[in-house]
Amino acid sequence: MRDCAVEILEDVQGRADPRAIAIQQVGIRAVRHPMQFQDRDGAVQPTIAQCNMYVSLPAHLKGTHMSRFIEVLNAHESPFSVESFGAAVEQMRQRLEADSARLEMRLPFFVQKAAPVSGVKSMLDYEVELIGEITPAGYLLTIGVMVPVTSLCPCSKSISEYGAHNQRAHVWVHVRAHETIWIKDIIDLIEAEASCQLYGVLKRPDEKYVTEYAYDHPKFVEDMVRDVALRLREDPRVRWFSVSSENFESIHNHSAYAMIEMEK
Repeated sequence: MRDCAVEILEDVQGRADPRAIAIQQVGIRAVRHPMQFQDRDGAVQPTIAQCNMYVSLPAHLKGTHMSRFIEVLNAHESPFSVESFGAAVEQMRQRLEADSARLEMRLPFFVQKAAPVSGVKSMLDYEVELIGEITPAGYLLTIGVMVPVTSLCPCSKSISEYGAHNQRAHVWVHVRAHETIWIKDIIDLIEAEASCQLYGVLKRPDEKYVTEYAYDHPKFVEDMVRDVALRLREDPRVRWFSVSSENFESIHNHSAYAMIEMEK
């Protein structure tokens, strides 16, 4: 009978490295992975996230174990959320036997919305970014949300005898908080400060409503970021934030842009 002993292969990554230079971040990027995501209402929605995963590497080691990053994703069974994200980062840090770990995820997030007059329901997609980092100093979570909205130009409204040009804008908010702040909380805050929010489906009465609503709430890109910044500055949960808006002009072949960053 043949000897079926398993051959022991060398762990090359575990070799000592004579250069003695520590690496702050080493890992994998642009990994797409299916997962479950949970937010404020408790409902779980399936999504696909693009992930960047890094750990620190001490000066004496040649390399990290890249396959373990994928193993961490495959082993994670519970839904991701802003509350559970830190546990996922810690699992990665432990699995890679590192002092520090950083997990970045970007994923689509869907909200069912009712049109303002007809009430017809449809889904609207937003973009969410979660960045969790564990170092010897502790855990830091940054939550980012991109909300598409309508912006109507105050200058165009003021100088025109009729009508005013408007544009779709992408408003990004990133926050670091003292306590839990949900994705839907950030979406609600941004949409409340837009000339008008967007909907997946609009009937004729809805289209009339959103057109007139935007006309009654004109905002420059500067107004947009300042009004959102005021709301974030007044929110006791938030300790740091950045807000930016890119307005895709309808009468120019360029965008208008503004950004505010503030530590509270």
